[in-house]
Amino acid sequence: MTTQSPSPVVAAAPPVWSRFRSWFTAAVQGQGLLSGTRSRSAGLLGTVLVLAATMLMSLLIGHERLTVDEVHAAYFAYTGSDTDLVVLHLRVPRTLVALAVGVSLGAAGVLVQGVTRNPLGGPGILGINAGASLATVLAISVLGVTAVLGYVWFAFAGAALAAVAVYAVGSTGGGGATPVKLALAGAAVTALLGSVTSAIILRDRASLDEYRFWVVGSLGGADGAMLAEASPFIAVGLVLAFALTRSLNALATGDDLARSLGVRLGRVRALGGVAVVLLAGTATAAAGPIGFVGLAVPHVARAIAGPDYRWILPWSAVLAPALLLVADVLGRVVARPEELQVGIVTALVGAPVFIYLIRRKRLAGL
Repeated sequence: MTTQSPSPVVAAAPPVWSRFRSWFTAAVQGQGLLSGTRSRSAGLLGTVLVLAATMLMSLLIGHERLTVDEVHAAYFAYTGSDTDLVVLHLRVPRTLVALAVGVSLGAAGVLVQGVTRNPLGGPGILGINAGASLATVLAISVLGVTAVLGYVWFAFAGAALAAVAVYAVGSTGGGGATPVKLALAGAAVTALLGSVTSAIILRDRASLDEYRFWVVGSLGGADGAMLAEASPFIAVGLVLAFALTRSLNALATGDDLARSLGVRLGRVRALGGVAVVLLAGTATAAAGPIGFVGLAVPHVARAIAGPDYRWILPWSAVLAPALLLVADVLGRVVARPEELQVGIVTALVGAPVFIYLIRRKRLAGL
């Protein structure tokens, strides 16, 4: 009679680790950490609370630390003190402009990636930054405009004209404005406008001094007037963006299938371009070309909420300003008593994310 040796016991993976691994796999594959309307809504509400906390942090932390009571007193017990002036004319406008710029960049990034079907696309892919930069340099060097509110409108107009040029070039030939043609046209127009900008600033030292402060991306010149002028454009851009989410879901399946579902590709891409100009153009005009926010945040939103643009857009619109506010606060404290521009901080944070996205196997075939 033979006896069977006991089979080896295989230790089961801890439930916590198994759950984490499944969540991470879902995020990497684009399925989203959260599934179901209830969990996504609850997560989005929690992220809104995080955004509120970052706004409060932006109000209190800086060259001069403030308290909640001092912020409250500036509005309800105004005495004209230095603290009141700092709250009313520096901290609050800067925080609100950062909120508006962050929302705009996050939503614009979602639109660009959705319309072009390019996961490495950001607002700059349509020539937004290059057009705004050239128009700003021309305003400074030719017209002598030095105030932020002066060249904001030039930057906005330059961004709009550059986007129109990219769309016009990308629409030539058969097939219309395909994602690949738009990306190539954007790269060509950006290179051309960047060369002209460099030629101008190298010949005019005054323009270079003024331009280099704007081009790195800064919220230091934010004020209430700037916010009032930018808000209508941002509002219209957001309305267009949310109206296009269903069409973006159809576009993600490919042009042929989207067309069979009744999506008018030219109309969707044109409206998407208008929304990107309104959002990214206004953000660039107000704070300079802040990089990586519009590129990285939609990927984070997609990893959390899944591939549905009806969820990616609101998540990006909340995550982007939270990231921008944290970057702005870090810039105020890491180089005291000086200040590190927010565009530099976002570049330091976003560059590793960009490298990771490039190295991902799913993007290797693009």
